[in-house]
Amino acid sequence: MERKFNLLIVDDEPNLRSGLARGLSKVAGTIETAASVNEGLDKFDAGNFQLVITDVRMPGDRDGLELISWIQRRKPGTTTIVITAHGSMETAVDAMRRGAFDFISKPVDLELIRQQVSRAFKHHQLQDENHELKEKLAAVGEIGGIVGNSQTLEELLIQIRQVASTDATVMIQGESGTGKELIAKAIHDQSNRSAGPFIPVNLGALPESLLESELFGHEQGSFTGASRQKPGFFEQSIGGTLFLDEITEIPAKSQVDLLRVLESQTYKRVGGEREQSSDARIVSASNRDVSKMLAEGTFREDLFYRLNIVPIHVPPLRSRRGDVPLLVEYFLDHFCKRHGRPLKSVDADAMQLFINARWPGNVRQLRNVIERIVVTSANDLIRIGDLPEELSRGEGQRNHSARTLIEITETAEKSGIEDALAANDSHREQTAKSLGISVRTLHYKMKKYDLH
Repeated sequence: MERKFNLLIVDDEPNLRSGLARGLSKVAGTIETAASVNEGLDKFDAGNFQLVITDVRMPGDRDGLELISWIQRRKPGTTTIVITAHGSMETAVDAMRRGAFDFISKPVDLELIRQQVSRAFKHHQLQDENHELKEKLAAVGEIGGIVGNSQTLEELLIQIRQVASTDATVMIQGESGTGKELIAKAIHDQSNRSAGPFIPVNLGALPESLLESELFGHEQGSFTGASRQKPGFFEQSIGGTLFLDEITEIPAKSQVDLLRVLESQTYKRVGGEREQSSDARIVSASNRDVSKMLAEGTFREDLFYRLNIVPIHVPPLRSRRGDVPLLVEYFLDHFCKRHGRPLKSVDADAMQLFINARWPGNVRQLRNVIERIVVTSANDLIRIGDLPEELSRGEGQRNHSARTLIEITETAEKSGIEDALAANDSHREQTAKSLGISVRTLHYKMKKYDLH
């Protein structure tokens, strides 16, 4: 017998409540309705609901956003869908950050809401079936090979753990080499989709002519060379996570296509007529200044809002230098085992050079340097002389002796602002407050040092 879920509809419009109840009667088990947030709270507390649909604006001193927050505190894992007025994207984003699964714009399309409700129920089933995975969340500093114990990294790992339990789309931003794919994989591994596939796609490496076919698949004979039907990355990611790296590199047409899939959760293969359902969690990443691209009109704002429901900023390695010794030891152990070499260690002077280096290539550069040392050095104790020339000559490290006092001061100021921005998740008002300066002064300093 097919399992059904219990549904609570909270809306102050009687016609909308009754219309939704009738339209969803075939897909839900028990359906109850409430005309206000207070009534909804009472019914939710008294019942056993797996799904709640709520409007945002309702009479009284409470709104639907408060209801979502209360439900997530009272019964974490309850799936919620919010109804918003047309065009109120900020409200929808706020709702999903509070834990909502998805949102519906007014006027309500009954067929679309049936599809969203079906997806929401599947999501809830996955949560139930994989509940034990939540008990296996790694301790802070030990998630998915992400190494470190700095406060900045701890806050990042806490954010990963929080977002992993939802199905919200995530956009990861950070410099090249900071480990954005590693973070995307950690989100997948800690989620209820961990048993499904994790499909990473580097959009910047795909030719524009093949992008649509690679993402959505194609039918046999749909174009020259299409000798057989081929599933695309969306189809390969069913029940799992689709990681779209370098998302800002896709052309304008592909941005429209991707937005349509995110909004409707359906797509068609190239040359196909049948609608395919999308059931992949989307995590995207970019190392570019997306705000600048939005201002220039080279990246669609509506697509950005769909992708950036939960933003994650990955700090550069230079803003968490305290993690460098742990990373050095981690990579030494990893590559010594991988290449069959005796375990090596690093003396104090060489370690200090590692800590002081600028690492423009971030963790990826450090990883490559350590592997090179493991392969090329015959010494079990690594000294400065064993390090690559670009480090031992001082290239890429902070060399204060050859700089003026103004240069030293500006370098320290820039580094301090970078650290504060990372610690405050790029929130400018909080960053300015923590630094003891005005927001206007912070904006001036960020522009001066080309910080985003």
